[in-house]
Amino acid sequence: MTPQELRAFCLSFNATVEDFPFNPQTSVFKVLGKLFALTNLDAAPLTVNLKCDPEDAVRLRGEHPGLVVPGYHMNKRHWNTVTADGALPDRLVRELIEDSYDLVVAGLPRAERLRLDRA
Repeated sequence: MTPQELRAFCLSFNATVEDFPFNPQTSVFKVLGKLFALTNLDAAPLTVNLKCDPEDAVRLRGEHPGLVVPGYHMNKRHWNTVTADGALPDRLVRELIEDSYDLVVAGLPRAERLRLDRA
């Protein structure tokens, strides 16, 4: 997955914006103000921090050692850092991004979730 593909995929979700609250290099993708992906698109290797169900997070780390690791500078129980430079199948990286988005949306208040459904 290229940095441009990663950025485009993250922005393809409903009500998603890209923000730079930390520095000009760190892209933060948010849905209704809530973070679901964080990356430096210029980094090599390309990695992305993604929210993950705690049980799935541990399983993924075991299945993909070195490529899926506890979230860098994040709550290690709920976040993974995923290498997105082609070492993992792009399909898996897209699924993990979508799962992160879905987890964040599930935690939004009901009125906001309903507003997302009416796009």
